[in-house]
Amino acid sequence: MPATLNGFGFEAIWHPSGQMRPQVFTDGIAASYSSAIYQNQMVSLATDGTIRPILTTSSDMVGTFQGVLYTPTANGRPVVANNWVGGTAFTAGTLQATVYTDPLIFYRVQCDGSVAAGALGDQAYITNTASNNGTGFSQSTIGSSLAGAGTQGQVRITALDPTPDNAWGDTFTIVQVQIARHQYVAVKTAI
Repeated sequence: MPATLNGFGFEAIWHPSGQMRPQVFTDGIAASYSSAIYQNQMVSLATDGTIRPILTTSSDMVGTFQGVLYTPTANGRPVVANNWVGGTAFTAGTLQATVYTDPLIFYRVQCDGSVAAGALGDQAYITNTASNNGTGFSQSTIGSSLAGAGTQGQVRITALDPTPDNAWGDTFTIVQVQIARHQYVAVKTAI
């Protein structure tokens, strides 16, 4: 039973086709972008073609950040990392940010409280965007206060995650979700 809130972000777990391929964004982070971006953190696509972390519970999303490859201007040695360190300067044309952008991908995520089986088809909002600087992973969670029928949330709850000792109504339930406010597809409200 998940009795401790220990968010692990939005971990991509499956796609109906059996294949999950990240999209690569060349120079997909603005030069010297000041905010950090972590693996499994939800991001949005800006009008200038760069990605950035979502800012509010009404933000649309394009997917989850998976990592970055770039050549810093400081020493010229390529860097491969699962997170973007805010304020890093890189040589133009060398940065490749990878993001799972397919709207059909299913993710597992921890709720910030207890969720019952009636949550299936309902939607939730991202409530925590904290991250672990040591590991480079997001610690995002979703709220246990659901959007409710006919309301637009950010993610749609599709199943209970079959994690050992995880059950509906546990203190911090782990569920499977899909993006409900995807930038590439029309939104659909909660059931």
